[in-house]
Amino acid sequence: MRKLRTLGIMAAMLVAGATAVTAQDKVEATASADFVSQYVWRGQDLGNISVQPSLGVSWKGLSLSAWGSVGFNSDDTKELDLTLAYSTGGFNIGVTDYWFNAGADPRYFYYNSSASSDLPTAHVFEANIGYDFGPVAVQWYTNFAGNDFKVNDEGENKHAYSSYVEVSAPFRLGGLDWLAAVGAVPYESSAIYSSTNGFAVTNVALKATKDIKVTDTFDIPVFASVSANPHTQKAYFVCGFTLRP
Repeated sequence: MRKLRTLGIMAAMLVAGATAVTAQDKVEATASADFVSQYVWRGQDLGNISVQPSLGVSWKGLSLSAWGSVGFNSDDTKELDLTLAYSTGGFNIGVTDYWFNAGADPRYFYYNSSASSDLPTAHVFEANIGYDFGPVAVQWYTNFAGNDFKVNDEGENKHAYSSYVEVSAPFRLGGLDWLAAVGAVPYESSAIYSSTNGFAVTNVALKATKDIKVTDTFDIPVFASVSANPHTQKAYFVCGFTLRP
C-alpha cells in the first residue's frame, strides 16, 4: 500500500510538472486600448486626447508588441511603435522602433538615419535594459539609431544617443494601485528630451489605478496621474481608462 501511495504521489507530481511546462510553452496574446485626456510621455507633452491601442504576443519570456497613438484632432501626430523584448525573473531587455507620421520624411519604410542627410528618417530606434527588484524597478533607455541628433561644437549634426533612466515603485493605498516614478536624462540629449545640456530630472509622476467591475467577467481599469517636468517647468494631470477583452 505504501508503494502504491508513493507511486500515486509521484504520478501526481509528474502530471503537475507536465501541466506547468505546457503552460509555460503556451503562446499568449494580449489586446487593449487606452483612452487618455492627454498624451504625456516621460515628462514630454506629445498630444491631446488620444486613443492608444496595443497588441502583443509572448512565449517563454520573449514578446513582440505593437503600440500606437492617434489624437482626436486631425493634425495630431500619429505614432506606431514595435517592441521586441525578453524577460526572465526580474530582468528585462528590449528594442523599440518608434515611428511618427511627422518629420523630415514621414514615409514608414524610409530608414535613412545619416546625420548629414537633409531628409532623415521619422524612425527612432531605442534599446532598454532593466530589473524589477519587487519594491523598486529600474529601467535604462538609449536611442542608438534613427532621427536623434544634436549639434556639436563644430556646428555639425551628430547622433545624440539620448538616454533616459527611470526608477519606479508600486504600492497599494486606500483601495487603489499606485505607481510612483522619477525619471532623468543622464547627459546632453536631442529635442526628444527637450535638448537638455546635461543631467536633468525630466519626470516626477504619481499614478493611481482602480478596476471598475462591470460584470463578473469584465472590468474597466480607470486611472489618473499627476506629473511634472522640472527641466521644462511643466506639470500635467492626465486621466483615462482601458478597454481589453
